[in-house]
Amino acid sequence: MSSAVVKAYLIPVLLVVLAFFFTFQFVDPPPPKQVTLTTGSSTGAYHQYAMQFKTILQRHGIELILTESQGSVENIQRLDASQAEVGFVQGGTLADGQGQALQTLGNLYYEPLWVFHRVADNFTKLNDLAGKTLDIGANGSGTQQLVRRLLTINGLADKVVTAQNTHQDPRSLLKSGQVDAVFLVAAATSPRIRELLEDNDIELMSFQRAKAYQRRLNFLNDLILPRGVVDLANDVPQQDKVLLAATANLVIHKDLHPAVQDLLLQAAAEIFNKGGWFEEPGEFPNIKFADLPVSPEARRFYKYGPPFLQRFLPFRFASLIDRLKVMILPLVVLMIPLMKIMPPIYTWRMRSKIYRWYQKLEKIDLATANPNTDFKRLREQLDAIDEEVIHVKVPLSFASQLYDLRQHIELVKHRL
Repeated sequence: MSSAVVKAYLIPVLLVVLAFFFTFQFVDPPPPKQVTLTTGSSTGAYHQYAMQFKTILQRHGIELILTESQGSVENIQRLDASQAEVGFVQGGTLADGQGQALQTLGNLYYEPLWVFHRVADNFTKLNDLAGKTLDIGANGSGTQQLVRRLLTINGLADKVVTAQNTHQDPRSLLKSGQVDAVFLVAAATSPRIRELLEDNDIELMSFQRAKAYQRRLNFLNDLILPRGVVDLANDVPQQDKVLLAATANLVIHKDLHPAVQDLLLQAAAEIFNKGGWFEEPGEFPNIKFADLPVSPEARRFYKYGPPFLQRFLPFRFASLIDRLKVMILPLVVLMIPLMKIMPPIYTWRMRSKIYRWYQKLEKIDLATANPNTDFKRLREQLDAIDEEVIHVKVPLSFASQLYDLRQHIELVKHRL
């Protein structure tokens, strides 16, 4: 490429580079390589699902650091204090004044509330538990917060005794008589729930007023545990049971990188889309029961699916292109006029290398008409012009104009 071409395009290229660096200031930072997820106890469902999230995110180059907790209440506190970026939270756990910096990526699955008691006690509703000793879950857990709300709306807040920090097997607590009822929020497939359901001396309470609870606490759902679903051979349970259920939610701090949010949503769909005992295939994840503001990334995901680029490109590369899209519009706006004016500018520069000699040539030509002119000096000037023009280099497309100039120089020489 000739130096003339380089000079012609130098200014536009510099403008594009300056525009690139200016717009780059507005590009989002790259996704972090580490994200902290606050789970629950190491034996709980939250932790088990967190391990699956960890495996999926690892495939895309993001390390998910798992931190155990007492449950949903502590998870909310950690997220609010920016001690974690992601966490599992039971629906209805959020207290007034909490969650100002939090958003939800959606509901993941139903979390039934299981109330077990001894068969001999024959409890049929929560009001029957007045004056009884109850295990309502660990401090800081979503279970305890939910149960306290249920006891309050039944007028039982100060009419029951709550067992504190038992840390014992619920089955043993019931059989030994240390408690009269155990409240658990757990997945239907939990080994602990199955063990209690299969014990002939322990009964699962059915919430016959489930619809009423649902109207009072709109984050709750009523579910049916069908007869025999646990063990068809032994007909467990022996009749349909009505359960109350919250939903497990994937909650984030609102400053979490959008690309990581997209990745978490894709992982949630991979893990929870299959359905379960209470969930229809494809029902979860969703945002039907959100009790926190829904992340804008989540709204886009549930409406349109995964980001277009992430469907075909590696995560990091797709994220880079997505972040650079803010630069595309200003660069296009700059490039379109530059592309239009560059050919005329280039043509002008090439012609200027030729036409600038015509001013001197015309001056000499006009001087030849004056009989008092020093023709020797004119001849020397004309020879100097001719010598310089011989060394002028232009692209072949402009060669005809250069040779025209040289012919015109010869014409003036002839007149001299």
